[in-house]
Amino acid sequence: MTQARLKHFGWGREGETMTAEEERFALDKYRHRLGVDDFDEKRVPGLHELQLPAPRIAPPRSLAAFCSSELYDRALHTYGKSFPETVRGMLGDYANAPDVVAYPCNEAEVAAVLDWAGGVGAAVIPFGGGSSVVGGVEPRLDRARYRGTVTLDTSRMGRVIEVDRASRAARIEAGAFGPALENQLKPHGLTLRHFPQSFEYSTLGGWIATRSGGHFATLYTHIDDFVESIVVLTPKGRLETRRLPGSGAGPSPDRMFMGSEGIFGVITEAWMRLQDRPRFRAGGAVRFADFFAAARAVRAVGQAGLFPANCRVLDPEEALNTGAGDGRSAIMVLAFESGDHPVEAWMARALECCRDHGGTPETGEGDAHREGAAGRWRTAFIRMPYGRERAVPRAIINDTFETAITWDRFERFHDSVKAATLAAIETATGRPGQVTCRFTHVYPDGPAPYFTFHALGRHGGLIEQWQAIKNAASDALIAAGGTITHHHAVGRDHRPWYDRQRPELFAAALKAAKRALDPQGLLNPGVLIDP
Repeated sequence: MTQARLKHFGWGREGETMTAEEERFALDKYRHRLGVDDFDEKRVPGLHELQLPAPRIAPPRSLAAFCSSELYDRALHTYGKSFPETVRGMLGDYANAPDVVAYPCNEAEVAAVLDWAGGVGAAVIPFGGGSSVVGGVEPRLDRARYRGTVTLDTSRMGRVIEVDRASRAARIEAGAFGPALENQLKPHGLTLRHFPQSFEYSTLGGWIATRSGGHFATLYTHIDDFVESIVVLTPKGRLETRRLPGSGAGPSPDRMFMGSEGIFGVITEAWMRLQDRPRFRAGGAVRFADFFAAARAVRAVGQAGLFPANCRVLDPEEALNTGAGDGRSAIMVLAFESGDHPVEAWMARALECCRDHGGTPETGEGDAHREGAAGRWRTAFIRMPYGRERAVPRAIINDTFETAITWDRFERFHDSVKAATLAAIETATGRPGQVTCRFTHVYPDGPAPYFTFHALGRHGGLIEQWQAIKNAASDALIAAGGTITHHHAVGRDHRPWYDRQRPELFAAALKAAKRALDPQGLLNPGVLIDP
C-alpha cells in the first residue's frame, strides 16, 4: 500500500495527529501546571500559503528525473523537528529552504549528485527521515559561501539487499525506515531490534550518522553496537569498511563515520548485526517513594549483569504527565526479553534489587509489560512527538534535553541541572515552569538522565525564551561534568557546548579528516565543525 506522505509541518504523515482525547489530556495538564485557563493560539499556515525564495540552482538534465524544486519537497526538507524549527514553521518562515531536493535510488545517483554539487559549489545536506531535534538537517548556512543547497534524501534506498542467517547479519540500504526494515527481516526470523522513539519516521543511515539510542536500556544501547561494516560515498570517493565481527587493527574506520552527522560523506548501506526475534518476555512497573531511591535500584540492577531490555525510571511528575502514575511515586518500567530462553529468573532477581531499595512491584494479571503503568507510559512515549505541533501554536514551550553522568555524581548533577533550568524558565518567561526527569539508558557506571521542561511563553518571543532556557540547561550540564548529548546528536543547536566538551586536539583531527574527505566543505556545513 502507498503510504501518506510525511507532513511538511509536524510529526508523522499527513492525516496523523493527536486524538481529541489526547489533546484534552495534555491541555488540561498544561492549564493546571502553568496556571492558565486559555491559550493565545496562532493559526499555522497551510502548505500553499508558504512563500519560499526562488531556487538559485537547477539540476542538469542528467539528474532532473530524480530531483525536485517543488514547493512540498523544499518545505519538507527545510526543517527537522526541533522546537525552534517548529516555531519558524508555524510562522511560515522557510527562508532556508533547499534549492533542490535529490531522491537518488542507488549509489551511482548519489555519486552523481555529489559531483554536480562540487562542480557548482552547492552545499549538500544528507537527509534520512528528517526527525532531527537539534538542527541537524536545516540548511542554516552562509548563503554567500555556497551557490545553492541540495538536500540529498535517501528514502528511495530502503532495501534489505542480503541476509546472512549463519552470522545473523544483513546488508541494508541506508534509506530504510524502521518499519520497512523490520518487515523485510521478519520472514527470516530476525530483527535489528533498534527502536528509537522516531522509529517509524527515521532511517538506518540517520541512526548510524547520529549514533541513535534505541530500544535497549542496557547493553545494546546505541546503533554502534549493531554496525558490522558500512559504505560511505564522499566527495573524494567511495569508502567501504571490511565486514568483521571485531578487529584490533588500529582505530576503527566504522566509528569514524558513526556520529559524523553527514559531514564526511553519505552513508549508503551497512551490514548490521541482527538478533533472533524475541519469544520470551517478562516485565512490569515498580513504584518507589522518591526518584533517588528508584535511581539506586536502577544502579543495583545495572551492576548485577542482568541486562534488562528496559529499565527506565520516571520521576513522580514525569509519571503524572504521561499518565503512568498519580504524581506521588517514582516509577520504574522494567522488562526482559529473549529469543532463546525464558527470562523469569532475571526478572525475579531484578525485582529483588528493587525491593532492597524500597520498590513495590505493580500487581496485576496478563501481559504486565504492556499493561498498567508500563503500558500507559509506553503509549505516551510513542505518541508524545505529536504534541509539539499542537502546543507551539498555543505559545507552550516544551522541550527535552538528555545527557549522561557517572553514578557518584548523579544526585548532585540532577539537582543542579534542574535548579538551573527552573530558574531560567522563570527569568525568561516571568512565571514558574516545570522540569521533570527520567532515565532512558543505564550503564554499570552511570545513567542517561532525560529532562523535559514546560513553560508558558509569548508569541513573538518564543525562540528567544527557548534559547535562554536551553543555554542555561546546557551550561549547567557541561559545568557539572555531563555530556551535551547522549543520543540526540550535536547538529547546529548543540555546537557551542560540543566545542567546549571535546578536546581541542580532537577537533583539529576532525578538521583534518574533513579536509581529506570533503575538501570544499560542502557536506552539512556548520555541524560538528565549521566549514
